[in-house]
Amino acid sequence: MNIDFEKQGGLVPAIIQDAATGKVLMLGYMNEEAYRKTLELKRVTFFSRSKNRLWTKGEESGNFLNLVDIASDCDSDALLVKAEPMGPTCHTGSDTCWNEVNAPRNLEFLYELEAVVNQRKRDMDVATSYTAKLFQKGINKIAQKVGEEAVELVIEAKDDNRELFLNEAADLMFHTTVLLAAKGYSWDDVMAILKERHK
Repeated sequence: MNIDFEKQGGLVPAIIQDAATGKVLMLGYMNEEAYRKTLELKRVTFFSRSKNRLWTKGEESGNFLNLVDIASDCDSDALLVKAEPMGPTCHTGSDTCWNEVNAPRNLEFLYELEAVVNQRKRDMDVATSYTAKLFQKGINKIAQKVGEEAVELVIEAKDDNRELFLNEAADLMFHTTVLLAAKGYSWDDVMAILKERHK
């Protein structure tokens, strides 16, 4: 690549994107030496303006950004770096420097599902919504459904029918989402506990 490092005083902005999820993780700056070191180490390296030196992301925390791909923009004065994050990207402990959750794209649907379930809870249109009917029946019925789905998942786990097993897993996750909403909790609350246990 022919990158114009001189155009902006020797530094070019480098947008870091999770190669798997597409989520923008952070913005940093590279000079030519940082760019070359990134290619050499296969770990994203910046020129730190505050430290006035090269800085490999994760050199202290261990939360490296492993290089997957790098491209320059149409003017050759900005970089798009696709990377594999080895932990939270932000120094605050957040997944991104914009305090966003960086989840695989399929897991993002769980949050969409959660939003729909909460909307059904607010609307309570029992004439058309199975979810609203569950909310109307109350916490005992919802908890019972979670129990039933868990048992059905265990039963299917003992066989080798992929379709039935995955369908029961989906049923369990759906009804657990409803139960969380009924109790006033969210998947973020569950994830926070899992993250705490992971430390």
